[in-house]
Amino acid sequence: MSIAERRQREKELVRAQILAAAWQLVKAEGWQSLSVRKIADLIEYSVPVVYDHFENKEAILFEISLSGFELLQKELKKAKQKHPNPGDQLKAMVDAYWKFAFKNKEYYQLMFGIGMPCSGKGQLKTEFSGFYNLFYESIVKIIQNKKSDVNEACLKSHALFSIMHGMASLVMIRNADIADTMNKPILDEIVTIFIRNL
Repeated sequence: MSIAERRQREKELVRAQILAAAWQLVKAEGWQSLSVRKIADLIEYSVPVVYDHFENKEAILFEISLSGFELLQKELKKAKQKHPNPGDQLKAMVDAYWKFAFKNKEYYQLMFGIGMPCSGKGQLKTEFSGFYNLFYESIVKIIQNKKSDVNEACLKSHALFSIMHGMASLVMIRNADIADTMNKPILDEIVTIFIRNL
């Protein structure tokens, strides 16, 4: 192995350690308490070493949010592939989205800026459209099967995402104030009505 290859490998290792340390701190203390100083202390490097790998804390958060979008997309694809019927696909993906949000609260909060500044504002077009397109494809199929206006698919997809994200965010932020009956059962009912009206 050449010196350049060894240095590159070491650089990638330190970068991975920084991300792992940031994630460990977030799981223990929450996003609001994360700092470059704490990350440096945890990996036992100086603060400048962290800045050699990431421009600032926001760049670290952005990198972690990408992992969250990848994980969400995997879960949605897995749910979608279990069903040939587009209506069932949609219900399964909504269910997978909901489970992801509450099983991975730290990721979800970072990905969508729940209770914190959104990470990577304006930079997540590819990652966001990746999971969004899974919903869009099923909505298009339902609309085509019903011989409705396929030009409405984009609007309907945005509406569905607004419903899912709105419900998840409300429950996540105001959980103590919201009765259990306002949680997933309401979302399921709304999605059933949504599919019926496509």
